Amino acid sequence: MLQQILRDMYIDPDLLAELNEEQKQILFYKMREEQLRRWYERQRWRALFSDSGLRHAKTKRKDHEKHIQWLSGTDGDVWVWVMGEAPGDKPYEQITEELMEEKARLQAQKEAEELWKKKEAEIEKKFRDVLAKEKARIVAEKWKVEIEDRKAAKLMEEKIQLELKKREEEERQSEEEEIRRQEELRAKELYLSLKEAQQQSQRNESDEEQWQEQLRKSKAADEARSHTARRARAEYHRQSMRAIKKGRVAGLSNLFQGASHAQPARLFRHHRQPFVPKPISFMCSRTWTRPPRPYSRDVIVRWFKEEQLPRNAGYVRNTKTVAPWFHGIISRQEAEEMLMNKSEGSFLVRVSEKIWGYALSYRQASGFKHFLVDASGDFYSFLGVDPNRHATLTDLVDFHKEEVITSSAGELLMEPCGQQRSPPDYSPLFE
Repeated sequence: MLQQILRDMYIDPDLLAELNEEQKQILFYKMREEQLRRWYERQRWRALFSDSGLRHAKTKRKDHEKHIQWLSGTDGDVWVWVMGEAPGDKPYEQITEELMEEKARLQAQKEAEELWKKKEAEIEKKFRDVLAKEKARIVAEKWKVEIEDRKAAKLMEEKIQLELKKREEEERQSEEEEIRRQEELRAKELYLSLKEAQQQSQRNESDEEQWQEQLRKSKAADEARSHTARRARAEYHRQSMRAIKKGRVAGLSNLFQGASHAQPARLFRHHRQPFVPKPISFMCSRTWTRPPRPYSRDVIVRWFKEEQLPRNAGYVRNTKTVAPWFHGIISRQEAEEMLMNKSEGSFLVRVSEKIWGYALSYRQASGFKHFLVDASGDFYSFLGVDPNRHATLTDLVDFHKEEVITSSAGELLMEPCGQQRSPPDYSPLFE
């Protein structure tokens, strides 16, 4: 189960909810270790390709592909100029103020030019239409015919044109002054807008500093989790060595008779024999293929009958009597209700609906804790840690009657929580 989680780098949320806090931290630590291992492996491959003068197929650059080349300084390093720090540079604040003022002025000037072109076209059209109307009126009234002195008529026409041009020039000057005034107002408005954008950017920088502080705290929390995980793993190894010497893990006591102090770890690695299930009479003739994960109670019952009963799961050691701590397929809530009025150290083991294994529910002073027990392989162990491996479920329970489950909380299995139903909740498993 743990190897599958590390291979996929994913754990089902429902399964994650079943883990206690220490198991979650250690599982998180192992996933981070796997991420680093994959990253270092990719780095080694890249270094190998680089040393060989080759490029990875995905990163090979074509001849026409765009790329950049850094400008080097006199020292041979990349040339860097920090604005405001070189000799003769203006302060950064002064540079930004001048840039904003210039940008606002140019934008306002551009808008004023566009407005002036529009107004000029309107003025020209207006007086062109007036002049045309006057000419039409003069022709219509036949002034030139009625006035004997054509020169007087011409002078009158020139006088009218001068008057109109004077009015046109006055209106043009008035519009220019209005546009100039609007240009100044627009420049101020754009400057204030740029100033507000700068202040917003400064606020964003403040938010960035807050984010960096949160990131620092997150990294500190990651380091604390890693420290907790490493400490727990070391404690599990210590317990394993001590339990092996006592002969409490996987029946290994006979391996250490006359052995030296340096031998237990080596013997534990090389002499542990895999558990081989014994055939039982009620197994189906059809081959049992275990699904990737439990999906119904019926398939869990079949798994228990065909894989767990041959391993004497749930029985008192060397008997066919169901252990007082063993329960069937019950929920976490049901387990907590059974343990509610029990003393600290009371416990039960129930068949899990989340994994191929069990859940050990434990009563502590401040509430309850639940530990998932992986039984998908040839041994029994707590999920998500570097655990002690036990040949039978009873071995695991008996071991933690003398050795704590976690060093931080010091859980010892004291009093088994028996059945409160009739018939027992494990009845479907043994029918």
